[in-house]
Amino acid sequence: MSTRSPLKLALSATAVSALLLLSACGGRGGGPKDTAFVARDVDTLYGAAKERLNRGDTMLAAALFDEVERQHPYSPWARRAQLMSAFSYYVAKDYTKSVQAAQRFLSIHPGNRDAAYAYYLIGLCYYEQISDVDRDHKITRQALDALNEVVRRFPTSRYAADAKLKIDLVNDHLAGKEMQIGRFYERSGRWLAASERFRNVTEKYQTTSHAPEALYRMVETQLQLGVPQEAQKYAAVLGANYPGSEWYAKAYALMQKHAPGLTVK
Repeated sequence: MSTRSPLKLALSATAVSALLLLSACGGRGGGPKDTAFVARDVDTLYGAAKERLNRGDTMLAAALFDEVERQHPYSPWARRAQLMSAFSYYVAKDYTKSVQAAQRFLSIHPGNRDAAYAYYLIGLCYYEQISDVDRDHKITRQALDALNEVVRRFPTSRYAADAKLKIDLVNDHLAGKEMQIGRFYERSGRWLAASERFRNVTEKYQTTSHAPEALYRMVETQLQLGVPQEAQKYAAVLGANYPGSEWYAKAYALMQKHAPGLTVK
């Protein structure tokens, strides 16, 4: 995943539009002359937090939004500040604190109209932490679970469409991990273990970009395991779904070489 500068606020259009809506609800401008968290009226304190966020001082903005809740816990501003704090931590790339703040908001305001955004923000935090395919994919699973939760709970919300797009990318990432492990087993001559990984991709991630190669690898492994009839089945599926792909051409040539008596259309 690419690294994004918090000062540029280069966020998804969905996240940005949500921020604008939340910010518009809040009070008037103004900002602290220093960083001391002295007692302030709620309008001034919330406005100071917004001003810091607009300037890109995201960590201080988050701390000031936290102060709104601490100093004025029964104010309507406290609810807004909780979610703005979560967003500020997200922009600052402090994803752990962002998730904690969003979860706190949901625990206190589960039925609030902004709950959809809080769930979406949690999904974004995990999504942004997905690294290359060589790393452990625990975070990837967390991102998938969180994004699926957005779609499940709020299927008609503005966040569901973006969550679905990200789910596709997460699944592609998980499929890539399975392919990497399968290729490693294949190079080691562990054909059965390799075929299990490739089969996972053909069954669980069949709409990802890795599906054509996974089908070809299944042809390879089944031939190595001495079951050409199974190899023929996977080659046929590959031909039916990806007839013009390089993977089908390779599978066809492989079948002609190792199982010429079996027809592959």
